[in-house]
Order: sequence, then structure tokens, then C-alpha cells
Amino acid sequence: MTLGSKLAWDDTVLPFQLDNSDIRGRVARLDNVLDGVLKQHAYPPQVEALVAEMALLTAMIGQTIKLRWKLSLQVQSKGAVRMIATDYFGPTAEGEPAMIRAYASYDADKLTNRAPFDQVGEGYFAILIDQGKGMAPYQGITPLAGGSLRACAEAYFAQSEQLPTRFALSFGKSTEASGGEHWRAGGVMLQHMPKASPFAKGAEGSGEEGLLHARDLIDGDDKENWNRVNLLLDTVEDLELIGPSVAPTDLLVRLFHEETPRVFEGQPVRFGCTCSEERVRQSLSIYSARDIEKMTTEDGRVTADCQFCSAHYDLDPATVGFEAEPKADEGQGDAD
Repeated sequence: MTLGSKLAWDDTVLPFQLDNSDIRGRVARLDNVLDGVLKQHAYPPQVEALVAEMALLTAMIGQTIKLRWKLSLQVQSKGAVRMIATDYFGPTAEGEPAMIRAYASYDADKLTNRAPFDQVGEGYFAILIDQGKGMAPYQGITPLAGGSLRACAEAYFAQSEQLPTRFALSFGKSTEASGGEHWRAGGVMLQHMPKASPFAKGAEGSGEEGLLHARDLIDGDDKENWNRVNLLLDTVEDLELIGPSVAPTDLLVRLFHEETPRVFEGQPVRFGCTCSEERVRQSLSIYSARDIEKMTTEDGRVTADCQFCSAHYDLDPATVGFEAEPKADEGQGDAD
């Protein structure tokens, strides 16, 4: 796919509601966000695809959290890709962009030429929500199953939230008019409005490994509405999800015009990281001088690298740890 300049709806999540079927959702388009995430590391193609999929899921799920909250998605696996971690930082004020960051840990020697999801093995998919100081964080997990990270997210919402949820995703490298390549992603998320679930507690779900599936959670007219809207979503094409010729609002009308789609204010998202020298110092504040000595390099420095943005921190060992000497510039402000 060849693209021109950046489009107005790139790096945006647009929430919507289908009034005739009690279904809500989000349309997401990611462009510079993915470039920012993926250029930090030279990931192999299989790992890049998994990180891109995870970042897209994070953008759509994260749009629902409140200001200043943090949502994290994690995959922990015994496979070649051991971990994928993403963070979504809610905007600091109305109208401000949210921030996304992501990284993956993998064993290059174990990677195969099979599909990206085949690079993860037995493990779990988790969603964590940090509501800030003084509030207990929320965490829900589901097994890695279903053949994709998208399917894992759907199983999570069915299992942990009892909310029928569906994702349609597309992502990959696109070619600019200038000949350069960069990553783009687009997706639609559907979610049935919460109601009492007909699923009987203790019964086995109809999904893989007995997990709950959306079809287990709804019946009657709700099930008919859900099935109808999902059939409409099945007609979406990859180029419609990614763009550039179809705006998200036009896509909703094309797919769901009979469902009376209603859109709300879009949420811009940006690549960003919250690491800083002060945070590194705080993380080292639990160590004694003896511990710090073991971390000190031959050059007499303590170093740390951010896994998300590759920022490098080089510190004087005498100024870190709980036995640290006072810094000469103490009181003059923290480094970002």
C-alpha cells in the first residue's frame, strides 16, 4: 500500500455506539505510534507483528480508562517470545493525547518461520489497571489460546468481565510515496452493552480449553443483534481498517448504517515513555552500598537502559542506593 502524507485521523481512537443494537465500540488507526514503538528495537518480523497487534489492542481497550489512569497489557509465555508488555497512560487532561509504549523479550534462537502467535507458548494474557496512589490495582488474566492475541483479548473480556467482545485488526508495513516504509495498523472493537449474563456459573464455556465465548453470554434478541453486527464486521477489508482512503466515520457508515452509528470525541494517542533519571534512582534506592558496588561497571558507573524507549542512564554509584551521598545539585530539579 502506498501512502502520501500523514492523515488527520492517524494515531486516533474513535469511540462509537450502535443505537439499534446496544453495541458500543472503537475504531483505531495507528501510524507514528507504531513507528515510535518499533524503531526502539530491531525486532525480527514475527516479534514486530506481535508487538504491533498488542499495541493496537492496547489503544482500543485503553480508550475507556479515566484521566491519569494507566492500563497495561502483558503476555507471559514459555515460548520463543517470553514477554510482551504494553502501557497506555490516560491523558492528563481532557483533549490531551494518551501515551502508548511497548516492548518484547524473546529468545532469537527459538524463533521459527511459523505464524507470529506460534512464537508464544503456554502462558497467560493479562490486563492491569492502575488507578493511581491510594487505589488497589486491578488485574485479570486468561490463558494464551485461540490462535492470536486478538482472540486472547476477546477471551479475557468474556472470562473476566462477562462482556461479549470482538476485534477486527489489520497491521503491517506500508510504503510511502517517497519509497520509505513504516508501520500502520487499524482495527474495530465491538462490545455488547453490559447486561445480566445468562451464563450459568460453574458451566464450561464453549471456547478453546473451556473458556467463555461471547456466544455463551447473550441470548434472545441480544444474541440476534450481536450475530447480525458481527456478520457486518466480517465484511470489512484490511485496507478499510488501515486507510488511507476510508475515514473511520465513513467506515462506520459503510459497515453499520442500519444500526444507527453514533460517534463521540476521538482520543489522540502518541508514543511516549515515563522513564527518567529520578525514577531510576528511586528503583535503586532499595539497594545497599555493597549491592550497588556489584552493579558498578569496570568504568566505575552504574548504568540502566529503558526497555521501552532505549533511553540510557549513566549514574555515579556514590549517588544511588539508600546509603547514597547527597547529590551536589540536589534541590535543582530532577532529570527527565
